[in-house]
Amino acid sequence: GQAIIRAMPNTPAAVGRGVTGCVAGSEARPEQRDLADRLLRAVGDVVWVEDEGLIDAVTGVSGSGPAYVFLLVETLARAGVAAGLPADLAQTLARKTVEGAGELLARSSEPPEILRRNVTSPNGTTAAALKVLMAEGGLAPLMERAVAAATRRSRELAG
Repeated sequence: GQAIIRAMPNTPAAVGRGVTGCVAGSEARPEQRDLADRLLRAVGDVVWVEDEGLIDAVTGVSGSGPAYVFLLVETLARAGVAAGLPADLAQTLARKTVEGAGELLARSSEPPEILRRNVTSPNGTTAAALKVLMAEGGLAPLMERAVAAATRRSRELAG
């Protein structure tokens, strides 16, 4: 009999750039949902799902997602060191590249696939790297397994 709204924010909320996934329980009235939406928008965007079971997938994608991006920066910097760059320069390049790409994504109306294609010259350096990342055992299946693991763990923790 309680009005419950379940919310899953992420850590970019600390800088006003978060995204919070929400679901309203059956007892929550529209005005309560609107209030929750207004409050949560103070720290970023808000998305709603109608099925509470989807909150676990929201957790797997956006709740845990910032860690995936931070890991990308870590591994990109390590790869730069492996290619011969000094560690501090590799760290700066990796960090600034992800920051800039994120801002470009935020400001662009183009989908990520188009932005990716825009930076990829045929037979160029980016195409060579993407051939590895987009291979059968590359980033896509790895990310699917990672999100699935986080989603499963979210379900376990929810009971």
